[in-house]
Amino acid sequence: MGRKTCVEDWVSEDVSLIPDGSWETMMIRVANFHDKHSFSNSENNGHDMGYRIALTVEELGELSAAITKGKPKSEAAEELADLLILILGHSLAMQVDLESQFHNKMDKIMKRESRRGGLGIRVTEYKDQG
Repeated sequence: MGRKTCVEDWVSEDVSLIPDGSWETMMIRVANFHDKHSFSNSENNGHDMGYRIALTVEELGELSAAITKGKPKSEAAEELADLLILILGHSLAMQVDLESQFHNKMDKIMKRESRRGGLGIRVTEYKDQG
């Protein structure tokens, strides 16, 4: 069997509900959440990426509000967790091996130089604005 990418791959795994810091535990728990609510059923739109991106924008706004309005750090942390759960769920909806993609991207961006822009430091592929 190849690397797991879909809900069915992950829910077949046994997992403790006690957080252990592993990628596997997080993915299994998110997959179980998707399975419990039948997100992959087309009638529920839970795997529709347009809908999922809209939810992500909503959650990002909630994180932004928590930070800019000076809410307690615990509220901002909860919004950040909502974003992580959504992102992990996006990988299930798209059937993407997010862990491999994460490491591939980190390898790529670690080779980049940083530059200071008008708002702070950036690490991205720069093209000369000739």
